[in-house]
Amino acid sequence: MLKAKSVRPMGARPARQGLKTLDPMARLAAISGFTLLLSAQAIALPQMEIRSSAHQHEDAANEVSQAQVASVDKPVIYQVFTRLFGNTQTANIPWGTKAQNGVGKFSDFTPKALESIKSLGVSHIWYTGVPHHALVGDYRAYGIGLDDPDVVKGRAGSPYAVKDYYNVNPDLADDPAKRLEEFEALIARTHAAGMKVVIDIVPNHVARGYHSLSAPQGVSDFGADDNTRLAYARDNDFYYVVGTPFEVPDLSQDLKPLGGEAHPLVDGKFEEFPAKWTGNGARAAKPDQNDWYETVKINYGIKPDGSIDHPQLPKGFDSKSVAEHYAFWQQVPKENIPSSWHKFNQIAQYWLAMGVDGFRYDMAEMVPVAFWSYLNSNIKQTNPDALLLAEVYTPSRYRDYINLGKMDYLYDKVGLYDSLKAIIQGKAGTPAIERDRKSVADIAGHMLHFLENHDEQRIASPEFAGDPQSALPAMVISTTLSQAPTLLYFGQEVGEDGSEDAGFGKPSRTSIFDYIGVPAHQRFMNMGKFDGGQSSKEELSLRAYYAKLLNLSHSLSALSGEYGDLHRANIDQDKGYDANLFAFSRFDDKQRLIIVSNFAKDKAKQLTLELPPALVKRWQLAPGTYPLKEMLSDENATTPLTLTTKGGQVTLDLAPLESKVLVVGEK
Repeated sequence: MLKAKSVRPMGARPARQGLKTLDPMARLAAISGFTLLLSAQAIALPQMEIRSSAHQHEDAANEVSQAQVASVDKPVIYQVFTRLFGNTQTANIPWGTKAQNGVGKFSDFTPKALESIKSLGVSHIWYTGVPHHALVGDYRAYGIGLDDPDVVKGRAGSPYAVKDYYNVNPDLADDPAKRLEEFEALIARTHAAGMKVVIDIVPNHVARGYHSLSAPQGVSDFGADDNTRLAYARDNDFYYVVGTPFEVPDLSQDLKPLGGEAHPLVDGKFEEFPAKWTGNGARAAKPDQNDWYETVKINYGIKPDGSIDHPQLPKGFDSKSVAEHYAFWQQVPKENIPSSWHKFNQIAQYWLAMGVDGFRYDMAEMVPVAFWSYLNSNIKQTNPDALLLAEVYTPSRYRDYINLGKMDYLYDKVGLYDSLKAIIQGKAGTPAIERDRKSVADIAGHMLHFLENHDEQRIASPEFAGDPQSALPAMVISTTLSQAPTLLYFGQEVGEDGSEDAGFGKPSRTSIFDYIGVPAHQRFMNMGKFDGGQSSKEELSLRAYYAKLLNLSHSLSALSGEYGDLHRANIDQDKGYDANLFAFSRFDDKQRLIIVSNFAKDKAKQLTLELPPALVKRWQLAPGTYPLKEMLSDENATTPLTLTTKGGQVTLDLAPLESKVLVVGEK
């Protein structure tokens, strides 16, 4: 019978938006337009499980940051949704099958495709959706069990409900029997193209039917050794509703499996006994439709009452090196470390050995900071250059994840992204940028800047900006404001608008749940030629702009240097500078930059920009007139900059939505 209830369900959380609350569980409230009602049934992570290292950056007039920075390029990370990238089919039928709508493959990342990505200035590719997750498809011929659509969101499945961490999504392989070898070949091609490989690890939850077919000898599945008679035990991987079976939630019509399509496995049932806590921490055996009912919460040694049952870092470890963190964990008896911690370290080491260069951690703040110290110090011991990126939305804890958790980078979502989006939409002015910059000035190089990713709305969607040009000033600022790396989501560079109705969820984001084509990207891809042969002039111009801007991350050394404030020195001067403009300087001992952006969509700006004496002094340039060369255009003309002992001055003209990146030349 097809309806064997040992089938493994798909699980993942839908896209989030506006997750600004500081409470780690309430932050999950906005999920794909639904309101997640979290009650006493949801597990609450302790707010002070490790001493906070947060502190405020001092404000000062004419501030010039003198933070120490590494003498390396700013990373540029290109996120690709792997199953969508190479898809050439254009039918885009809601809830369409692979045969109807198509699916991309590892093999679509040809040397030509990778060369095209590299030309954007990309240093790392984040391949989203690689670990094997549940989906509505039949791979039983390859020994893979069926997944139950009753707990699947979409037909293709979400990448954030992994069912086997030791293999890859069979949809992505030309030959599913050799899917792991095909991914290894993609790693090799990516390295040969001069870029590094990042994949997801989802530490907070797994698919309800997690079962690895490919785990190395001696590695046990999550939950395999759990005592299911106990709601909680430190070395149980899951939490349990003892003695009670799991029940599929009552779903509204718009959430019905496969959009209401008849399917042999759809009967509103899924066998799981005893029921496990749901991924978002909901404890009911029958979760609500707005809970992450398709996933299971991982236990990290946090008791149901929120108390800590795992080893903690000693006081003062926020100033210790990653090597010292590793040494600390080496002296902790292995039996004192929760089972789930060991399992995720085994997973990370497996992929590092395969050649993966880093990880993006989904919902990292839903697990203890001490775990991140343990995992990341082990990773850095294996590969000191591994890139570790965390999805975190609580600014008050940023420094804990960096200094204690040893993350390289955190999302700058609740801060710069939110402010730039509000400015683009006319809901805020540019002073918000300076406020956000100052709030993370001491950790600026650790904050990942982006305007799109798989969770956020496409810039060109009506719900965001309505057209891709409106975001170019924000993109310039996002890229050049600090030493932070920049993230670009595939299709962003050609103005993809996310308007396709793929099935599960609503348009404005490119679907992560269904098989779908990405039209603007497909036009540039041009059936695998990657030459823009079907793109409009506007799309090609936009891509060229992105390429020029992002490559500055590697060609302008000042972008890895210090920051000089120009906004506060000009906002009250009545010389044409207003809240639609934002200006600042970046500099090092070799190069000085002036960067200014005009957010006004229909108004040109003429202004006289004043440079404060403190900045000119830090530049260490003699009084005189210096030529300014604009780096975002192909014009050879220069603009004169006058420096005196009392400061500097330059007159600029900016068209609507224009930005200038000006390099100070020799006088």
